[in-house]
Amino acid sequence: MALVDDETRTPQASFLSSTIDKLMSTPDAGDLAIHFLFPSIFGFVARSDFLEQRLEYCTCVAEVKSFLEPLQEVGRVQRNTNIIAMLQHGISESMGAIVRSPTVSAEALGLELKNRLSFPWLLPQMISPRRIAWVQGREDIESIERALKAARALGIKIVVLDERGHWLQDPNSPWANLREDFVEVDITPDEAFATRVALAVRSYPKPIDGIVTISDVRLEGVAEACISQHLPTEPPSAYETAGDKGKTRMNECGGRTQLESFILESADQLDDFFPDHKEAGRSLSYPRVVKPVVGWCSDCVSKVHNRQELSVAVHKASDRHATAAKPSTRVVIEPYVDGPEVDANLVIWKDKILFCEINDDFPSPADMAGAGWRANFQETQNVMPSALPKDEIKALRDHLQDSIRRQGFESGVFHCEARVRNSRVEYGVQSGDAFHCRDLRPKVKTPQQAPEVYLHEINARPPGYLESLAVLLTYGVDYYGLRMLMAIGDVEDARIKALSQPFMNGAQFHLSVMIIQQDKKGVMKSADAAKEFLEKHGHMKEYVVDYYSRKRRGDVLEGPAATALWWIAYFSVISRVSREDLLEKVKYIQDNFDYELD
Repeated sequence: MALVDDETRTPQASFLSSTIDKLMSTPDAGDLAIHFLFPSIFGFVARSDFLEQRLEYCTCVAEVKSFLEPLQEVGRVQRNTNIIAMLQHGISESMGAIVRSPTVSAEALGLELKNRLSFPWLLPQMISPRRIAWVQGREDIESIERALKAARALGIKIVVLDERGHWLQDPNSPWANLREDFVEVDITPDEAFATRVALAVRSYPKPIDGIVTISDVRLEGVAEACISQHLPTEPPSAYETAGDKGKTRMNECGGRTQLESFILESADQLDDFFPDHKEAGRSLSYPRVVKPVVGWCSDCVSKVHNRQELSVAVHKASDRHATAAKPSTRVVIEPYVDGPEVDANLVIWKDKILFCEINDDFPSPADMAGAGWRANFQETQNVMPSALPKDEIKALRDHLQDSIRRQGFESGVFHCEARVRNSRVEYGVQSGDAFHCRDLRPKVKTPQQAPEVYLHEINARPPGYLESLAVLLTYGVDYYGLRMLMAIGDVEDARIKALSQPFMNGAQFHLSVMIIQQDKKGVMKSADAAKEFLEKHGHMKEYVVDYYSRKRRGDVLEGPAATALWWIAYFSVISRVSREDLLEKVKYIQDNFDYELD
């Protein structure tokens, strides 16, 4: 084909040629509309994969291809009305191409492009290549792949700091191209951790512009390493407070935990707690929540209903991290707040919220009526966008920003967990619902008191990979990419502001990150239970945009009483119809998912 088969075949020509070849080889393919995108202004690309990223799961698009390189400079292209001349010479200057879905009009595609691409993806200033050290490379490629690819699209080279034998160390692995180098470091989060990280950064033969970790127990140490190497960071003291649920609670109470929450240095203090409490003229109400001051994934968190259960839960929580690299026996005792729980994720830059997303954290086993103290607080599903009333959403946003500021942060990507007291909605099943889907419903009796935010914790890092990916697909905002840019500091101000902008029309669909918990005990026989489910129930594939099986063949399952809260699998399920339709699809997976044990 003369138009594209020249000696200097460009990516644009290759794409056009392969697309035409596919069309020619498909019987009754019909017409095909290909849209090439050209820059109308001069600039430097903020992120080279922005087209693929922002058009992912767009129903107007059958295929999308970017021709950009990271940090590429592009110039304004003059419009040419001569189509043949454009095909022969102009296409090589296009930034990307879109194959329009057959049933979609050009006008509809144009509106969708306006919705998704109305942000400054071209910047006037030159963007320099950067390099960051990433501390702790995660457990497998499924837990970090998008972050590594985001770094490449941002023109950031990744140097992984982790233990010997980590899967990213092998230079011949299929993923080695996603990092520049691997540096062997003892990343045990002990007192010398920050010194070892700083030494690794200082000894690296090329300049490193920032250090990143998303490991809760390493955030404070990485901040200390940044300070010693004169790299951008938030204060280590802020990370220390965020990582300590006791200090977080004191921050919320103005330092007066005795108002309704209590911190014990160890379980031994419990014997003195009750007499002291009684002498102060206070009676202890139930239910209560007991948890270690450090921890993650609701590990070792108990809901207790009496003094005996309280004693057992306090000893359990106090022992949980008593022999860790940084030992802790401290325990938080706080009221159980009977209100809707949320995950709230905030992108804050220089004390200003650039993006805030709140999703509904559905009831956990411990939230259910009649649940005993052994019931856990493991998540069941998170649904976005939230169905809370708008004033409660605003209350969450305002309160959480104040809490983050009070801890000492000015910038960062924050994953917060909170509940709303006196909410006007509660979880229930609507009368006549054939699917019996539990969701937020208006309360029969509206509370007289104003809604109040009760903060559980602030995680000074992006949410877990599965929720971060869900937000990326739903809103177009990449938390991992933003966190890496923030580690580089003020020089990335323009990109941070540009890439924090969501789709103009908001969420592109309703999405649930649903968790399949362990409900049986034994040795896993299923090789990949999530994949096997989709193969068996093929009609559900179009509604599942992401999935992952954490427990696979040979793994030991402890069942519902597991000491560590490891789930079987998760699915990110979508609906473009309604939230109700989404929950019906989730219910189908819950009712039909199965796995085999040996």
